[in-house]
Amino acid sequence: MSYQQIISDLKSRKFKPVYLLHGEEPYYIDLIANYIEQHALSDAEKGFNQTVLYGKEIDVFAVLNAAKRYPMMSDYQVVMVKEAQEMKWGKESDDKKSTDPLLAYLENPLQSTILVICYKYGKFDKRKKTYKAVEKKGLVFESATIYDNKLAGWIEEFVKEKSYRIHAKASALIADYLGNDLSKISNELEKLMLNVDKSVEINIEHVQNNIGISKEYNVFELQTALARRDVLKANQIVDYFSSNPKSNPIQMVLGNLNTYFTKILKYHYVPDKSSQSIAKELGVNPFFVKDYELAARSYNLSKTFGIISELREYDLRSKGVNSTGNTSDGEILKELVFKILH
Repeated sequence: MSYQQIISDLKSRKFKPVYLLHGEEPYYIDLIANYIEQHALSDAEKGFNQTVLYGKEIDVFAVLNAAKRYPMMSDYQVVMVKEAQEMKWGKESDDKKSTDPLLAYLENPLQSTILVICYKYGKFDKRKKTYKAVEKKGLVFESATIYDNKLAGWIEEFVKEKSYRIHAKASALIADYLGNDLSKISNELEKLMLNVDKSVEINIEHVQNNIGISKEYNVFELQTALARRDVLKANQIVDYFSSNPKSNPIQMVLGNLNTYFTKILKYHYVPDKSSQSIAKELGVNPFFVKDYELAARSYNLSKTFGIISELREYDLRSKGVNSTGNTSDGEILKELVFKILH
């Protein structure tokens, strides 16, 4: 079931007795859990019928004690288990005669209890009997990490759902700058949309003014300077990064450059160089195809391979591997950019 389908069912008050929300990306886990916590019960019902437990503080018996209670003056009670990945789950036995109290409950849960298990920053083991029991009697939702090449599209869809519009270049800039932390991205977008009229398309200037991204000195502009082999501009940006390491950590810059040059490498191998074909293969908006055409002309296949190899080496150096430790991140980045351009 998709997130949208789950929320649709919740709005229609079609509840499952057990929800297992797990995965590397906490954003959708929090959204689903928060919706249940806020809307499954009325304010009057919550006092007696809503229990929030935290994995570090409890064990499975605390969960069972709460889940087995019956609601008071309500059709349902909600038992929310947050940080369930921190809970002591106990070992499952292969002995069919042994009784696992949690498994026994999950195989026959109370229909008047809405048990929500939030298992974040990792996948729940699908081989476990508890997983299979929830899958059969309740609902399992896996919140997977979104890939970098899908981020701009995710941003555009998020903005569209709020009845706003955003330019492709603006969504790409946000994706490059904020990375794939969906909670952080959504928070920044919410703040941004408060300052932009719905009748206006969100552009780069809006992003730069409201999200704190430098107008001239950001990873997006560095990529453009490298594509054009603009030595002066590229070095100005790297100097700015060196002076503002907290805003532009080297790991973020190297990660973005690696993604960028990997796409240039893919461009060289795509047989059909039409705009639509390139956009599909690279996972980018067709608006950016011309930028990759320019970059591919600046860096032939052999040079692109060499740059990707250099990026891996400098990534290791930035982490202290094969390094004396006397070189600053800014110096490492300057040296790398010199090698890319020459």
